[in-house]
Amino acid sequence: MSPSSAATLAADAYTPGSGDVAWDALHYDLAIDYRVATNRLDGVARISGRATTELRAIALDLVGLRASRVTLDGARAQHTARGPRVTVRPSAPIAAGARFELEVAYAGSPAPRRTSWGLVGWEELEDGVIVASQPTGAPTWFPCNDRPSDKATYRIRITTEQSYRAVATGTLVEESTSSGRTSRTFACRTPAATYLVTVQIGRYARRAVTDASVPAAQVPIVALHPAALERRVAADLGLLPAMLACFVERFGPYPFDDYTVIVTEDDLEIPLEAHASAIFGANHIDGRGGEERLIAHELAHQWFGNSVGVAAWQHIWLNEGLACYAEWLWSEAAGRETTDALARVHHRRLAGLPQDIVLGDPGPALMFDDRVYKRGALLVHALRLTLGDVRFFGMLHDWTALHVSSTVTSDDFRRLAAQIAERPLDELFDAWLVGTELPPLPERRGGKRRAPR
Repeated sequence: MSPSSAATLAADAYTPGSGDVAWDALHYDLAIDYRVATNRLDGVARISGRATTELRAIALDLVGLRASRVTLDGARAQHTARGPRVTVRPSAPIAAGARFELEVAYAGSPAPRRTSWGLVGWEELEDGVIVASQPTGAPTWFPCNDRPSDKATYRIRITTEQSYRAVATGTLVEESTSSGRTSRTFACRTPAATYLVTVQIGRYARRAVTDASVPAAQVPIVALHPAALERRVAADLGLLPAMLACFVERFGPYPFDDYTVIVTEDDLEIPLEAHASAIFGANHIDGRGGEERLIAHELAHQWFGNSVGVAAWQHIWLNEGLACYAEWLWSEAAGRETTDALARVHHRRLAGLPQDIVLGDPGPALMFDDRVYKRGALLVHALRLTLGDVRFFGMLHDWTALHVSSTVTSDDFRRLAAQIAERPLDELFDAWLVGTELPPLPERRGGKRRAPR
């Protein structure tokens, strides 16, 4: 077995068929021409990579689309496709540490990938497209090194019918229309994991979300939505500036240049986060704030999951537990139930459910189980009660600053907490991360506790 093949198998135990640790992607330049009416995608992916070991083969993830031509450092390269992989064969081994440039022309009718977690990736809506890639859907629309530990920068040019608005990960830097088709180019200069890179296409109106009473929220917020939902969008997303200011105070500076929320005309099962953006179905935006906690959850993912990402899916509680805890923090900041009250309500609920999850390593079948989300949030609250508010919120600021645009593990979180704590925390973390029985929450110290305003 070649070094490249061995590394491929070890990319991530939860998604063993995805990703290759024998090389890192540094930058993707994607040019995509898509026809909504026929669901036809023609693309060219230019990938800058670096070998982490001697490379005799470069493995790319690509699902449901056909690679027709591949060049490596400007010369035609042999490639073979087998299942969800395209393997490129260099004419000579690429030395460890050396950089290389791949160009892949590919095409087909993109469709979501069927996985044990459901359908993921590029999916047609009633009139448009949604891309929801977590955890392994990115290869349904571009060839990539699909593992959460491999972050890269992006430039995405998407061309489609003029009557549709396409939005992709990054900041819009160029737009032109010719012969009834519009091209938009987006540049993403902060590294992003492949599963968080997205394209959304629909007949969307665009509106800025502002609140003059919240001067602390100096981050542009934009909503894209069907025109018919304008009133509901204005009502439900109008709280985003205040929510953003709340989270900046608790977690540290917002990690990206802006924040974009897309609301689809279709109903969606769940909302989802993407790099510097979030996607909601029409059913999540009712004009009455019925899903306010989900709006908070997806915003919090910009810090936890998108900027500070997980090095492997085993550590997903770091993404979901902290985003879930942000829901409770927002409830308290908005003058409703306190964080501690919500934590104890959810603790009682979890106590009545099966105690068969290891939070620090739930396994692929259970990594999206709601018990992972809530147990993760309860661990965060237990840590807060142990550290006290000053140390706890100082730790969250340190966490987001030390690991901005990088990836982490549970051990990284434990080490940072240990540096801040007054006493050893091994017993607390082992009980929550390693054991299956739900640990008790520590008692509150000093009566009712409120997060800083």
